[in-house]
Amino acid sequence: MSSERVTVRRRIAASPSRLFALVTDPHAHVAIDGSGMLMAAPDAVPVTAVGDSFVMNMDREPLGDIPIGKYQVRNTVTTLEADRAFAWTIGAVDAPPLGHVYGYVLTEVEPGVTEVEHYCDWTDFDPTLKARVASWPVVPVHMLERTLEKLDALAAP
Repeated sequence: MSSERVTVRRRIAASPSRLFALVTDPHAHVAIDGSGMLMAAPDAVPVTAVGDSFVMNMDREPLGDIPIGKYQVRNTVTTLEADRAFAWTIGAVDAPPLGHVYGYVLTEVEPGVTEVEHYCDWTDFDPTLKARVASWPVVPVHMLERTLEKLDALAAP
């Protein structure tokens, strides 16, 4: 595993199909995002194929710069295996993906219980941008853990 990949795991009492339906729905991304930023997914529909994309509006006011609706990212699906794996890369709405990938791997460990692996991989991040920053990745483990906590709560019956 790359030193530029951050991964967290959690067992969640839900089927892989239930969790897959949640993580592939952009509106659920708003509910489970662990970044602490306000987010919205206007006009987004669940993804169905590699290459699909969905736009997220993010509020960067906590960072002191851009209010919600003015900062948009386009997420493009790179992996989609029903009830097993989902991954996407991020870019600006008017630019190609930057190369960092977020994803989920779902493994049923017993009926109704799924191990969820959630990761962020910066290995293929645009090297010209990476060179301007002292240390990648910047995604803290606690952000990914918080996302899995929120996914667990959302998946509860």
